[in-house]
Amino acid sequence: MSGKLTFEDALEQLEVIIKRLEEGDIPLEEALEIYQKGMELSKICHDKLKYAEEKLTKVLTENGEEEFQVSEEDQA
Repeated sequence: MSGKLTFEDALEQLEVIIKRLEEGDIPLEEALEIYQKGMELSKICHDKLKYAEEKLTKVLTENGEEEFQVSEEDQA
């Protein structure tokens, strides 16, 4: 699923799923299927953000800048 899916595309699909689930007028089986897909999309978004954070940290430390650290508050 995550082959060439961009962060923005995954986030957009996730927003559609959230809206659909919030409407609440879908059969249980379909709700379970799209919930599972939403969880997969959520993981893709998380992984892409983590990769971007690691890349930014590497760029900043290679250029002699102060090391970039994400605090617990920033992650919430």
